[in-house]
Amino acid sequence: MSKRTQSIRSLFAAESGSASAEGLRPPVERVASGAVRSLKDTFSEVERDYEELKRQVSSGAVPVELDTELLDPSPFADRFADQDLAAVEALKTSFQEHGQEIPILVRVHPTSPGRYQIAYGHRRAKAASDLGLKVKAYVRELDDDRLIVAQGVENSAREDLTFIERATFALRLEDGGFQRTLIQTALSVDRQEASKLVTVARAVPQWIVTAIGRAPKVGRPRWQELAELLKETGAETKIRKAIEHATFRHKDSDERFAVVLRAAKAKNEASSAPTNRTLVAKLSDGTEIARLAVSGKSCKIQLDRTRDEDFASFVMQQLPELYSSFKNQTQSPSKETEGR
Repeated sequence: MSKRTQSIRSLFAAESGSASAEGLRPPVERVASGAVRSLKDTFSEVERDYEELKRQVSSGAVPVELDTELLDPSPFADRFADQDLAAVEALKTSFQEHGQEIPILVRVHPTSPGRYQIAYGHRRAKAASDLGLKVKAYVRELDDDRLIVAQGVENSAREDLTFIERATFALRLEDGGFQRTLIQTALSVDRQEASKLVTVARAVPQWIVTAIGRAPKVGRPRWQELAELLKETGAETKIRKAIEHATFRHKDSDERFAVVLRAAKAKNEASSAPTNRTLVAKLSDGTEIARLAVSGKSCKIQLDRTRDEDFASFVMQQLPELYSSFKNQTQSPSKETEGR
């Protein structure tokens, strides 16, 4: 046994100065028992601090640095992907100047060992990834219920989700089998507001929502208006035509919503075109004596004044009697039925 090994052993052998079994001499200078106890206490304290740190890390109380390649998005997306690039760019600038000041929240991936799912902080993770940095994260044990509540409460506190993002999130949760009360908690809304969110999201097809995007300046009333307009026949056809127009993609999200709303309000060509038809009254020899012009809400009987002005006056005199005769004929079947 080396002298170094023997010295270390003697350091922790309280007041035991005997030599080893191999007959080596004990150190000339002996360490006082008080100093040994002090050193042991120091090691114990360090060990306790280390164990406490491990506990805090495992409970998510202390952030750790994670490789962004190990992160997956939440299975319950509450934000439209790639729709807020300006915010990501602002975060990248902040990271470069001040570092990441607020950690994200993740959970251990339930089915992929070594990976994590993001509860909130998707944009911070994207900014760190673009910069080639590790991301600071709290790692906590979260079941699905706690995951959606955590991400919903975080975003509600920041008030940066638009109405349609909240509505789409609420619908995804409901279709995922979550209780309405949990949806209310996740979005910090009452039962009535949660119902409105789900109703609008169900009424507006996802392809329209995707085409429009976040629409940050568009609130509930206008989305509800669009939902009502979509109940009309042909509304989706008009909207699809507007979305496929070459200029649509170059507009911002709020402008795209306005285009879609205008398209939904536009009258169908068939219904907006005036209904014009003309009936002609002729004698047996083919001579035309009058025309009935039907357009819009009016019917006009036209006669040639130079030839039939007197006949026109005669017709006007006979109209009351003709009208009464017509009404009697149209009402007679119902009167017969009532008499039976």
